[in-house]
Amino acid sequence: MVPTSKRPRQPVVAVTGASSGIGRELIAKLATNADFRRVVAIDEQRGDVQDVTWRVIDVRDPLLANRISDIDVLVHLAGDYALDSDPAERRAYNLRAAQTVLTASAAARVRRAVLVTSAMVYGAAPDNEVPLAEGAAVAAEPDTGVVGDYLEIEALVRRASRSHPGLEVTVLRPAAVVGPGIDTVITRHFESPRLLKVKGCSPRWQFCHIDDLVSALELAARGVVTGVVAVGSDGWLEHEQVEELSGIRGFELPAGLTFGTAQRLHRLGITPAPATDLHYVVYPWVVDCAGLREAGWKPAWTNEAALEQLLELRENRTTVVGRRLPVKEATLTAAGATVAVIGTAAIVRQVRRKRKL
Repeated sequence: MVPTSKRPRQPVVAVTGASSGIGRELIAKLATNADFRRVVAIDEQRGDVQDVTWRVIDVRDPLLANRISDIDVLVHLAGDYALDSDPAERRAYNLRAAQTVLTASAAARVRRAVLVTSAMVYGAAPDNEVPLAEGAAVAAEPDTGVVGDYLEIEALVRRASRSHPGLEVTVLRPAAVVGPGIDTVITRHFESPRLLKVKGCSPRWQFCHIDDLVSALELAARGVVTGVVAVGSDGWLEHEQVEELSGIRGFELPAGLTFGTAQRLHRLGITPAPATDLHYVVYPWVVDCAGLREAGWKPAWTNEAALEQLLELRENRTTVVGRRLPVKEATLTAAGATVAVIGTAAIVRQVRRKRKL
């Protein structure tokens, strides 16, 4: 009698940061996926998704290893990336969370850990190739903003891979994420009345809708894609296309004036984001999602559709020179503030010139 081969045991998957945002969207999707035997939701508070096992714990707690001893795959989505968070406190939280998750996963013999950073780690530069290959050098400038956090987290991943060879770590690097609840330097840029552009260089726009990020995370959790994985819509939009689709006109300025003003605004505490964040709205950082494409993955959202929803979600919030910024937060992003302040200076110069005539 020939013995029948046993089907491999379906893995148990856990997701941190599961009560809200992308974490909530992911566990809701995983709960209906027959490829996983059980879904464990980890957060500091219980969420509203049913048919999953909730475990309430701070991911920075050293006891996390005890709570994931039965986990095969862990997707880490707990983090603080709010623009208005205190930079030091935000970084301390994000690095402690990532470090604890990686260490706990190794200690608990988790087979696979999945983390999300950003394609921003490649850096935005006028001479970037369009698109950038997934294996392109990480060239972003370390700073006090969220890009600096992503760089530090990826450094932790590299160290963990060397220290814990039994732990497979996958890092997803999405393009500019858009969708309900997303508030970033990129999304706030489209709340400005004008789209900033640096003379001599045209930005290219690539978006990653949260639906596509969730579907990519599902593949990573299953081990279909591994290593460094870029995520985003196919292709990109030229600046002229964005102007036409959005109805927002461009505002061209010299690079020196643009970044010098942004740096002064940040130094004075007017903007929470460092001046280097401004690079991501004026220079290209488009990525080629080769790994996902080879795995048969296709984005559900085009760049055009993602931009359309981004614009719909603005809720009439704008950065207007001389007026209060009508957003929930009472601060400006580097992009919005630079447009506003430099715009004011330009208006003053125009008035002065007219008076001289």
